Amino acid sequence: MYKRKLKPFVLPSVYIIIVAFFITSILLLGNAIKPDLSKDVTDDYDYVKKDIIEKNIPVVGSEKLIIRPYNDSEVKILRYFYNYQAEAQNQEKALIYYENTYIQNSGVDYGGVDIFNVVAILDGTIINVNEDNLLGKVIEIRHTNDFISVYQCLSEIEVKKADTVVQGQIIGKSGTCNISLDLKNHLHFEILFKGKVVDPETFYDKSIKDL
Repeated sequence: MYKRKLKPFVLPSVYIIIVAFFITSILLLGNAIKPDLSKDVTDDYDYVKKDIIEKNIPVVGSEKLIIRPYNDSEVKILRYFYNYQAEAQNQEKALIYYENTYIQNSGVDYGGVDIFNVVAILDGTIINVNEDNLLGKVIEIRHTNDFISVYQCLSEIEVKKADTVVQGQIIGKSGTCNISLDLKNHLHFEILFKGKVVDPETFYDKSIKDL
């Protein structure tokens, strides 16, 4: 039987046609399953909540600033903290006269109004509640290992030892005490920082990390 011989250019042409068809099929299939990138993905998907993107949500709470131990705007300073470096005139305003003796004031005395609420200057834990013959009713709050606030001459106490308090919480009310009867109704307030009494007036509106 006679066999017809193919011309040399036929087989390469067939291979090229097959490869071209294969590539065209892949491209057409890819376009069929390719997502429409022009479409807003938020129409169908919700990978991240919108409010997380738009709102500035802090990971760590901001540092609280130290507030005054009262919330009555009419309260004023009756006796200042005794500063060894202050002028003589200011030092005189920071002396307590008791039983013919002058005592340097270790805190600040606030008053000038009727009985007012006494509040915690920061979050903390009550470490002491007692009543002293000279100082009246007393509350001590530990805020950090190095920072303690002391509230004296109270007429009422609304917390007990080991209680946890938050900044601004009412812990008692102003009153009188035997060592400062001349001031009448008031609050004697002290801050102990790193084991030393300091002037409370220099601590307000600051955070712990700023001290």
